[in-house]
Amino acid sequence: MAEAPRILIVGGGCAGMHVALRLQRRLRRGEAEVTVVDPRSYLTYQPLLAEAAAGSLEPRHVVVPLRQALPRTRVVTRAVASIDHSRRVAVLEPCCPQTADAADGTAVQLEYDVLVLAPGSVSRVLPVPGLAESGVGFKTVGEAIHLRNHVLAQLDAAAALPPGPARRAALTFVFVGGGYAGVEALAELADMARAACTRYPEIDPAALRWVLVEAADRILPEVGERMGRYTVQRLRARGIEVRLRTRLVCAHDGHLVFDDGEELDARTLVWTAGVAPHPLVKQTGLPLDERGRVRATEFLTVVGTPDAWTLGDAAAVPDLTRGDGALCAPSAQHAVRQARVLADNVVATLRGRELHVYRHAHAGSVASLGLYRGVAQIYGVRMHGPLAWFVHRTYHLAKLPTLNRRLRVLADWTLALLFPREIVSLGALEHTRADFEAAAAHCPHPRRPPATGGDPSPRAPI
Repeated sequence: MAEAPRILIVGGGCAGMHVALRLQRRLRRGEAEVTVVDPRSYLTYQPLLAEAAAGSLEPRHVVVPLRQALPRTRVVTRAVASIDHSRRVAVLEPCCPQTADAADGTAVQLEYDVLVLAPGSVSRVLPVPGLAESGVGFKTVGEAIHLRNHVLAQLDAAAALPPGPARRAALTFVFVGGGYAGVEALAELADMARAACTRYPEIDPAALRWVLVEAADRILPEVGERMGRYTVQRLRARGIEVRLRTRLVCAHDGHLVFDDGEELDARTLVWTAGVAPHPLVKQTGLPLDERGRVRATEFLTVVGTPDAWTLGDAAAVPDLTRGDGALCAPSAQHAVRQARVLADNVVATLRGRELHVYRHAHAGSVASLGLYRGVAQIYGVRMHGPLAWFVHRTYHLAKLPTLNRRLRVLADWTLALLFPREIVSLGALEHTRADFEAAAAHCPHPRRPPATGGDPSPRAPI
C-alpha cells in the first residue's frame, strides 16, 4: 500500500490554522499526514489585540494553542528558514537560537509531498530615521502587553515629574497608521489611560495627548469613505488629533518630525502603517509579484508550481468579484474563507475530483472605537455607536476559533461590565531576571574549587 501523502502547512496563523482545521474534518483517517510548522505554538486572534492591550481581555484568551485546536495534526514549533520545493524539503531552525539547548540548536530538514504556504505578514517598516530604535509594532500579543505596560509606565513617570517638556513628552502618544490596528489600539488605550487618571490625582486627563497620523486622506478605508469620515469626527470629538495626508520623516530620541513641518516630543510611538509579506517567501524560489507576494491562481495553487498552494497575507490571490487583475486584500476575512476553499481543493486533488475557484462575497467590515463605540458596514448597512460596537464584539466572538476561547472571552467581557478595568502595569515581566541579577550582584564572590582533586564543594567551618 502506498504511503499517505505528507502535507506541510507553513504558518499557524489565521490562514494556516484554518486550513489544518478544515483538513482535520475532511480527510479520512490515514488519507494524509498533516504537519503545521510555526515559530509560535499558538494562533494570535489579532482583531481582539486592542482589547487585550487595554485590559478588557486577558491576553492569554486572545491566543489559541495549536496543539489543543489541532489534536489530529502534527505541530512543530520551529521557524522555516527556507524551502526547496523541487526537492520537497523545508529547512527548520530553532525559534530562538541564542536560547536553544544542544538538542534543539541545529537546523533540520523536513520532507513533504504537498506544500501549503501561509506564513502571513510582518509590519511594513519604512526607512524612517530613528523608527527602529523608538517605535513598537502592534501585531503580536507580546507587543500588546508591552504597549499596555508602557502606557501605564508613562503615567507613573508623568505623575512624578514637574510640569514641563519632559512631562508633556511622557503624556504624548503617537500612532502612525489609520487602519484597523492603529485606530482600534489608539481608541482602546485612550479609554484605558483616561480611566487610569482617576488613580493619578497629579494628572489632568486633559493633559493626555493622543495623535493619529495617516498618509492617506482618510482612515479605515475598509468601512467606506462615509464611515471613515464619521470615525475621524468621533475621534476628534474625544480630543484625539487626527492628522491626515501626513507622514513621519524622523523619530530620533523621541523627537518626531512630520513632512508638514510640525515637530513634537513623545515617548510613545506605535507603528501600524500596513503590513508586508513574510520574508520567508523570498527563500522559497516560488514566483512572486511586484509586491513580494507569492503568485496564486484562482484555485489557490501557486502559479506554474505543482503540489504547491498558498493563501493569506503572503499570497497574491485574484479577486474574481472585482476582476481587471484585482487582488484580495490582506485581511483575516479573506484568510479564513481562502482556507476553506484551499483545504477542500487539496482534498479534491487527493481524490481526483474537480477544483473550485475562490470567489469571495464581501460581507462588510466592523471596527471598535473604544468602550461602547464602533463603526460597521454590513452588507451595505451602515452602523455606528453602541450598536456597531455590539456587532463588532458579536462578529469576532463567533469567528474566534474553539469554544474554549469563546467562553473565556465572553466571561472576560461580562466581568468587565461589572467591574472597572485593572489598571496595573506588569512591566517587570519583560525583565524577569533583573531583580535576581541585582540581588546576585551583592552576594559574596563564590569560592573557587580546589585546583587539584578532592571535594570541590565549600565546607562549613568547624
